Amino acid sequence: MFADRTLLKGILYGVCAGLCWGVIFLGPQLTPGLSGLQFAVLRFLCYGAISAALLMPRWRRVCANLTIADWKSLFWLSLIGNLIYYALVGTGVQLVGIATTSLIVGLIPVLVTLAGRNDANAVSLRKLVPSLCCAVGGVLLISWHALINGDRPDTFASIAGILCATGALVTWSWFAVSNARRLVQVASVSSHDWALLTGVMTGAQSLLLAAPVLGFQAETHGNSDWLHFFLVAGGVALLSSVVGGACWNQASRLLPLALSGQVLVIETLAALVFGFVWEHRLPDGYELVAIALLLIGVVWCLNCHRAQFHSPAA
Repeated sequence: MFADRTLLKGILYGVCAGLCWGVIFLGPQLTPGLSGLQFAVLRFLCYGAISAALLMPRWRRVCANLTIADWKSLFWLSLIGNLIYYALVGTGVQLVGIATTSLIVGLIPVLVTLAGRNDANAVSLRKLVPSLCCAVGGVLLISWHALINGDRPDTFASIAGILCATGALVTWSWFAVSNARRLVQVASVSSHDWALLTGVMTGAQSLLLAAPVLGFQAETHGNSDWLHFFLVAGGVALLSSVVGGACWNQASRLLPLALSGQVLVIETLAALVFGFVWEHRLPDGYELVAIALLLIGVVWCLNCHRAQFHSPAA
């Protein structure tokens, strides 16, 4: 009974994180005057400022529990899992659209599940093969659809967008696995504070990039444009980075790694809904099949984990 309650609580936190993260795919579309890297830097400048303000009252107490190894982990998690990942997402969105990018990134559950196959409470890989095949099939279908889509005649741009989305898939899969395992080792720091520390580190890195990345465009846009950029970036930072990051860290502590990765499909579905609303259209046949394959795969995986938790050995 206790294990079942823990599983449900972890899934709820994961669902909340996924819903918050769905907006990250919409941000680059709302700021067409900025490149993917520029919007990433702007978003994480806001994230860093918000995180520093929230963490300031207990900064010394939180930092007293951190080691040099923790700070190194925060540096790499922030650089790879935030800045590089989101720059790739933003570029992918601008080249091939929200639907294709979010569905390719939606393959994250597959990679995370494979990474956690030997962890405690993990379901055997043999039982997960059908769900993994469904997820991979959905992503392959949407990638092929993006290449043959007549609305995007620039094949080079489509390939570049798919490669960016694939890079985002790899970088955030690495982040999900590394962050979940690091959280186990820093039990003295709460999930919320770890998310804020990640925000402070990402903000510091973004500050170093701000001048070379944003400086040369300072006069290209008017004051009203920059106000719009900052409002969008600040909204994405607060909802996705602060709230979504805290929820995800809590889910990572409550769920087996393989299962926490599967819950990320909520992010993909939320992004798809936002994307279709933004483009004022309904999904076409290829997209519907790809979405269905992802859903079937994740539901299958969830049932496998639920059975594992209820088994006598659990």
